[in-house]
Amino acid sequence: MTIRELTQQIRQKKSYLCVGLDSDIAKIPRHLHSSADPVFEFNKQIIDATLGFCVSYKINTAFYESRGVKGWESLEKTIRYIPGTHFTIADAKRGDIGNTSSHYAKAFFEELNFDAVTVAPYMGADSIQPFLEYENKCTIVLGLTSNAGAKDFELLPAGNERLYEKVLRTVSQWGTPGNLMFVIGATQADEFVNIRRILPDHYFLVPGVGFQGGSLKDISEKAMNDQVGLLVNVSRAIIFAGEKEDFAAEAANIASQYQKEMSSYL
Repeated sequence: MTIRELTQQIRQKKSYLCVGLDSDIAKIPRHLHSSADPVFEFNKQIIDATLGFCVSYKINTAFYESRGVKGWESLEKTIRYIPGTHFTIADAKRGDIGNTSSHYAKAFFEELNFDAVTVAPYMGADSIQPFLEYENKCTIVLGLTSNAGAKDFELLPAGNERLYEKVLRTVSQWGTPGNLMFVIGATQADEFVNIRRILPDHYFLVPGVGFQGGSLKDISEKAMNDQVGLLVNVSRAIIFAGEKEDFAAEAANIASQYQKEMSSYL
């Protein structure tokens, strides 16, 4: 799915919700543990329940990689289960020298056929360029994150601007709004007006709504552009809304609430 097609889906569904499949095996309902693949069974039911309320799914690869081969199998089955009507993101935060990045890009864009992957910009242009070479794929670059440690580097002065601002301006020249998105944390709501001035046309992937306390209203009012330009990720608040056998219905209920609120801002 391309960025243009994503925008069409957002308009049709009146939703810019991305459901994060941070599927920690220690937190999924107990009754699923007797399944052959508990994490995939959990994801499958979450996807079935939330499909109509979201436009995207983000798989945080750490929750799968930490389980070795079994986790990787769960990830593969999950990405293949998500229908092509939804924008798929590998939240892998990769970034390395060119040859290594080329293999990372091949893994996520060719082998697993994700629509997008998150990358870290610290090593510069040659670490990101291999991802940008893929036509109709999207590279999502860490911009201003929602964690407390953002102040350690991202918010430091860099000449007449802050480091994260320099990153946004520089990286935006390496691609286009059609193949580049940026991660901007919801807890940095006060920065969104400034960020939108720097990047008027790009999409932002916005984590931090839900358990981290980011305001969907603030983000929508300060960061939306005429193409919507927002993909708001909610993970734990949706997928772990319920702990019993009706967990998927509970997830659907929360996802529908987010979709309803989003529709009021479009």
